[in-house]
Amino acid sequence: MADSRDSDSRAADTEARMSDDERFQLLRSELAIPWPGLPPPPAHWKISSGRVPGIPRLDIPDLAETDASLGIINPFGLREGDVATALPAGQALAATFNANLAHDSGVMLGAEARAKGFNVLLGGGLNLARDFYCGRNFEYLGEDPLLAGVLAGESVRGTQSQGVIATVKHYSLNVQETLRDTLDARIEDSAHRESDLLAFQIAIERGQPGAVMGAYNRINGEHASSNAHLLTTVLKQDWGYPGWVMSDRGAVHSVESFNCGLDQQSGAALDRQVWFDGPLREEVAAGRVSRARLSDAVRRILRSVYAAGADRPLKESAIDYAAHAQMAREIAAQGMVLLKNDGVLPLADAGAGPVLVVGGQAHLGVLAGYGSSMVTPVCGVAASIPVGAPSGFGVSSRQVYFASSPLEALRNALPYRQFSYDSGYFPQTTAARAAHASLVIVFATQWQGESMDADSLTLPQGQDALIAAITQANPNTLVVLQTGNPVRMPWLKQVRAVLQAWYPGQEGGAAIADVLSGRVNPSGRLPITFPLAESQAPRARAPGLGAPDGKSLTVNYFEGSDVGYRWYAKHGLRPLFAFGHGLSYTHFKHLGLKLAIEGSTLVARFEVENIGERLGADVPQLYLVEAAGQPVRRLVGFERVELQPGERRAVQMTIDARLLARWEGEGWSQHAGRYRCALGRSALRIGRRVGIVLPQRTLPPSRP
Repeated sequence: MADSRDSDSRAADTEARMSDDERFQLLRSELAIPWPGLPPPPAHWKISSGRVPGIPRLDIPDLAETDASLGIINPFGLREGDVATALPAGQALAATFNANLAHDSGVMLGAEARAKGFNVLLGGGLNLARDFYCGRNFEYLGEDPLLAGVLAGESVRGTQSQGVIATVKHYSLNVQETLRDTLDARIEDSAHRESDLLAFQIAIERGQPGAVMGAYNRINGEHASSNAHLLTTVLKQDWGYPGWVMSDRGAVHSVESFNCGLDQQSGAALDRQVWFDGPLREEVAAGRVSRARLSDAVRRILRSVYAAGADRPLKESAIDYAAHAQMAREIAAQGMVLLKNDGVLPLADAGAGPVLVVGGQAHLGVLAGYGSSMVTPVCGVAASIPVGAPSGFGVSSRQVYFASSPLEALRNALPYRQFSYDSGYFPQTTAARAAHASLVIVFATQWQGESMDADSLTLPQGQDALIAAITQANPNTLVVLQTGNPVRMPWLKQVRAVLQAWYPGQEGGAAIADVLSGRVNPSGRLPITFPLAESQAPRARAPGLGAPDGKSLTVNYFEGSDVGYRWYAKHGLRPLFAFGHGLSYTHFKHLGLKLAIEGSTLVARFEVENIGERLGADVPQLYLVEAAGQPVRRLVGFERVELQPGERRAVQMTIDARLLARWEGEGWSQHAGRYRCALGRSALRIGRRVGIVLPQRTLPPSRP
């Protein structure tokens, strides 16, 4: 087939020459992991998340799939000796507010996947963080649809530049882990379109992923894998999505899913039945599934293979792990958020006294989140602590610390200071030691993962009491947080600085030292609101928490599109730390915000100036604060701008018209009236408001 032929024509030509056996072969992926009670996978298959056997006579390659949200997964460590670059948590990438870095990280993931023999990457998690307790929030990209959609889209675009198909997942409303298989997420269509679905829509438009993966939960009564409204009406018709829809493993419940818009049953052996073989053949033979629908599903898969260049032969090759480690370190450093600093940071080297490092296994490494995103890191594992839980991933769950010691990294970064370590196991003994130190750095952790939600905002295992005891003994204390979600900080006024490090990946220790020592000027901004208390959030705890598996559960997402900071703004609530908050070791000034209509597009222009004494990066955030006379709070633009001291730079932001509109009926409606925007340093710290009058405008469901 000539390379110049477009992907749709190639897919149509190939599908027309296929037998039905070959068509059905593409409609399910097989588990490529030895699994209790199932026949072993073929010996020549590389152990991985799944495989779709190819069709050599038509030059259709095997589709070799790997989980890869935060790096290329080695399932259960079964590929002996196989390691990969372990990236920081998705929340850390989101905190960079850096679309270019998201793209470059996607390139790295795609290159590493192909070098390991994979051409389908099951990554791209972008479910919005509606609730502070969701166990998989650490994998995702925050609470705002524009931020999550742009970064996910750029990551996908980078991955597919390497000839690897990327996915976005989990479509949609997989926003808690508790009872995720039986939960029914209820939401108005308009609210859904303006929030979680908009994040997916932006990511799909920007990155053009080859596949969309469905969720486990129901949405408005229908399982995600058989929700015709979401899969067919919204995704394929309204958005014109040309790729294919795959299920998550074990998420297909009937053969009817195919007519609802599901194209491929993934990990089919994990479902109650392999629906997309015998049962689907019977449906086609009986005329209940049309030949056109069968051809459509096959063509969608083939089209994505050709569009991404995934039909190029796979050949395992060497990986430049050193270069990839630099990428992991850069994401970790850029994603760290300096929440508080009274001047103690950056740390001085020469002439300063001894430092006591406390807790968090900081002498060994950095914490990682658990679940299908867990990578076997190049740096090795310093500690693996079995935890266990009743079901799901929890059965084999363990707290893993990547071998990147913050203590050792601090010793390397600040060679003239004396560092010692205390586990914090006996708080009063630790406090007594702290009294004799010139500075105390407490590493506090919150471990989270797939199949488990947090039960509160409180740091586990008495860490708040430990920090309180230390600050009483030595007020010269700062805290480094390694968490997958927001936490309460009852000790905040008593500590001098707080650095949010998330799960910082295999280079996390070095990146933490980079920021604390001043080698890197912090520029991260919170992609998720930190509540003052559980009572501020729409839900103070996960619905169904502690209930047995299989229990039915309905959750009404009554906040609608007012997710995260929009909820706080609407109800006049002041959180502990707002979305977009983050400090620097230098200072910036925003100047001359102007709005203009160019064609039918709203454009914002302004300047950013570094008025401090250090090289640093600012993240100006443009918020819509009034729409047709009504108060709102909505991020409509952002950009990371790195500046030398005294440097000033012009910035232009083109505003997506959907962010100015509401979903009404069958499309977007921008009401006539005055619209005001303001530059912010967070969703709370808003600058001067600038207005413009916009006309009535109706927009189609797809990109305007």
